Amino acid sequence: MQNAKLTLDRDFVIGPIDPRLYGSFVEHLGRCVYGGLYEPGHPAADEDGFRTDVLALVKDLGVTTIRYPGGNFVSGFQWEDSIGPRDSRPVRLDQAWSTTEPNTFGLHEYITWCRKAGVQPMYSVNLGTRGPAEARDLVEYANFPGGSYWSDLRKQNGAEAPFGIKLWCLGNEMDGSWQIGHKTAQEYGRVAHEAGKLMKWMDPDIELVVCGSSASDMPTFVDWENTVLDECYDTVDYISLHRYYGNPTGDTASFLARTVDMDAFIQTVAAVCDAVKGKKHSEKTVNLSFDEWNVWYHSGQQDEEVLQKNKWGRALPLLEDVYTFEDALLVGSMLMTLIRHADRVKIACLAQLVNVIAPIMTEDGGRAWAQTIYYPFLHAARFGRGTSLRPLVASPAYDCSEYRNVPYLDAAAVLHEDGGVTVFCVNRSEEEGISLELDFRAFGELSLAEHILLHHPDVQAVNTADDPDRVRPEPGPGGTFEGGRGRVTIPALSWNVLRFAQK
Repeated sequence: MQNAKLTLDRDFVIGPIDPRLYGSFVEHLGRCVYGGLYEPGHPAADEDGFRTDVLALVKDLGVTTIRYPGGNFVSGFQWEDSIGPRDSRPVRLDQAWSTTEPNTFGLHEYITWCRKAGVQPMYSVNLGTRGPAEARDLVEYANFPGGSYWSDLRKQNGAEAPFGIKLWCLGNEMDGSWQIGHKTAQEYGRVAHEAGKLMKWMDPDIELVVCGSSASDMPTFVDWENTVLDECYDTVDYISLHRYYGNPTGDTASFLARTVDMDAFIQTVAAVCDAVKGKKHSEKTVNLSFDEWNVWYHSGQQDEEVLQKNKWGRALPLLEDVYTFEDALLVGSMLMTLIRHADRVKIACLAQLVNVIAPIMTEDGGRAWAQTIYYPFLHAARFGRGTSLRPLVASPAYDCSEYRNVPYLDAAAVLHEDGGVTVFCVNRSEEEGISLELDFRAFGELSLAEHILLHHPDVQAVNTADDPDRVRPEPGPGGTFEGGRGRVTIPALSWNVLRFAQK
């Protein structure tokens, strides 16, 4: 058993946690939409064809925002294909994922689903093959009350009231050579500025997310952000970050330390935003939207085989990563990293929501279940509301093949409106538990109300349709806590939620 200490104070404030930090992502890719959210004829489908078993899991997960419809898909997407009577919508070939898109789930269905799920829409416009005019028309269709061509067409299509979409993404990963309509930073910055300008002229109340680097190891990283923001700083409100991690070599120690990279990524992008702000003598702060993040590496060979057998097929089983207990630990640490940067990261989207690198899996015509990564997200979305506090952690550390001096204890803390406190933590040690000393004397009389633990002796353990509860939360060992001080046990390789309530 190792020893560590965590100290909290009311004055160690990072910032308020925006509820949109607990967003997710739905793309027209694989079985995320068709067979995931939407499956008319399924025994659990409602009158709109939405799977109610999936809706129940989504609501329990606590997702607040859904980014849609892409992703790489959006850069070749014509939004007009997704409106009007379903039987008259065109079938298109999607070059992003080499599949066929029937457009039977479109803009109206997305808004209806969001309302049923109780989530905020976050819509992406195509700045790959299209531009400012089409983006403006889309905002008019979605948000203008009526009396114009596009708004009246929305009414004709069955939506009398505007959709009221207030959060928009200006394209997707435009720095990537894989992207349809890939642009240089200056080309993209100019078109993003002009599109954003027209969109805000149509609806001044919307917020805009401009594309940042697709990953921190892109060769254009930093230069991209600097150039793009130099072109459109006055128009946009957020810049995006995307990051996925994997463990193809089975190096658990390095895998669980990947948030060292994530933390540096966030700090660097925030610094670039502030540098451009200074250069422009602006009073506005551009914040961050980490609108794609997850573990992603399990399904690579499977995806190649699926596309070799059925290129241009519909709703193919692509990117269907089956997540391990080890993956859940890193997802927990990624969530804590976002919470610790709540002063700048205001939006984040776990990519994706159903079947495609997702916390929720389904069978066509059959069952739905929660993957291992479902639970850290559920806990963060449920208990991570309030003010992010900076925890002072004194922990033993380790070196691994990729990083040095990595603390075994990774932690984040939240102060709630009712005076309660929640601490999230991961023990990265593969061998030893941690005896964690707590010093919360600044919060008055607190009691340890609950210790939730996610742990499994096999780091490769997974949940399946036949065994959906193999990895699931259970009560933790807890400890002693009195007078603002105490000690709890954090088992080796575990995700922990420590909930403290006012007496």
